[in-house]
Amino acid sequence: MPVTLSSLWSIAYAARTAEIVGRRRQGNESREGFIEKTMKTKPCLLILALLPSMAGVAVAQPDDSRASRMPEGARVLRDIAYVANGHERQRLDLYLPKEGTNLPLIINIHGGAFKMGSKEQGVPMEYLAEGYAVASINYRLSQHAKFPAQIEDCKAAVRWLRAHAREYGLDPNRFASWGASAGGYLAAMLGTTGDTREFDVGANLEQSSGVQAVVDYFGPTDFLQMDAHRLPNGMIHDAVDSPESELIGGAIQENKAKVTRANPITYITSKAPPFLICHGDQDPLVPHHQSELLAAALKEAGVPVTFYTVKGAGHGGFRDPKVSELTREFLAKHLKPTKATR
Repeated sequence: MPVTLSSLWSIAYAARTAEIVGRRRQGNESREGFIEKTMKTKPCLLILALLPSMAGVAVAQPDDSRASRMPEGARVLRDIAYVANGHERQRLDLYLPKEGTNLPLIINIHGGAFKMGSKEQGVPMEYLAEGYAVASINYRLSQHAKFPAQIEDCKAAVRWLRAHAREYGLDPNRFASWGASAGGYLAAMLGTTGDTREFDVGANLEQSSGVQAVVDYFGPTDFLQMDAHRLPNGMIHDAVDSPESELIGGAIQENKAKVTRANPITYITSKAPPFLICHGDQDPLVPHHQSELLAAALKEAGVPVTFYTVKGAGHGGFRDPKVSELTREFLAKHLKPTKATR
């Protein structure tokens, strides 16, 4: 297949969002190690090292010094199938703190341009020490199945977690979705589609697939508006080989009805949960305007939303301490147990 600028951007997009969730990285693999491993199957990833300078924009580097590690006494249950006899990607890891019951749950959704990434990446394990449980989920990628398979998988995982909440000491009424880039998009979709059963398929249908809070780091929303607001040398999204086009199964501008169905803004009602949105204003991959659209629509519907612009930042790797501060405060406000429920 010919290597186009769009496909190179797509590879960079996937590599960066799978690798640089910034302060939430697990930290077990260096950036160089990640790139070396990925290049075994995608040799043209070599261009990744050149893309930031080609684009002429500020793409932040990962902050490995703040990598997240498992607190002492915490445990992880790996590769739990949330769909019985399902696809190999329909699995999750469940991280539990040393002690506690009736635990609030953070549902971590990895990024990677809908075509890469893994549940091992970006797990906010530091929250285990603060009395949260964390579930990190895999989902089918765009090469496995087209939209809506990805949100169907996320919803299946949420329903499975609710169905097994008592078994693992979780509070089914205090779930938050959290993701970056493609993961941020899916976290937002979980938040805005809580009132519809359109994407609920499979088992545990008696359970809700909604969440009580959403943390969305620089996720796309309205694919049709991405190119109109991209940075001068930013990624082209209208191309047939863009991550968004590959997600829906065709060039986005030629499949507007499919794009509308895939837009989290389409489903916003006043019943949507509170949102925290963080986005760099120099993001060359997902334009900042995408989060502006989402924040404005949520505000118009009367949904509580905090929208923080990270000045000068690119596609993640945020060094602004305000991001982690806002995230911690947001989750504490909407998920943490009160004295009456401990």
